[in-house]
Amino acid sequence: MIRIDALWLATEPLDMRAGTESALARVVSVFGAAHPHHAYLFANRRANRMKVLVHDGIGVWLAARRLNSGKFIWPREGAASAVLSRTQFDALVLGLPWQRLGDGGVITVL
Repeated sequence: MIRIDALWLATEPLDMRAGTESALARVVSVFGAAHPHHAYLFANRRANRMKVLVHDGIGVWLAARRLNSGKFIWPREGAASAVLSRTQFDALVLGLPWQRLGDGGVITVL
């Protein structure tokens, strides 16, 4: 498996036709650089598709996920990015309300 030390979420939508080079260019413009062992998450405008770009220290990987129904819980545009914990990432890719996860994976009301 690829080691991931940090997960970053971009709040502005990404065109899902973007390939590895376009996604990498967006990472550099939004986050300043693509750091080794970091993953960068992007969603489309409807938030039913997600792309994850991972820098493994040697090269980059680009993965895509699409929900057949529903949409990902994505923060509103405003802040350029957010940092996610592994528990929040696991909830996000399932379409769960990851922002409400507290200590120990307990879902709370904000």
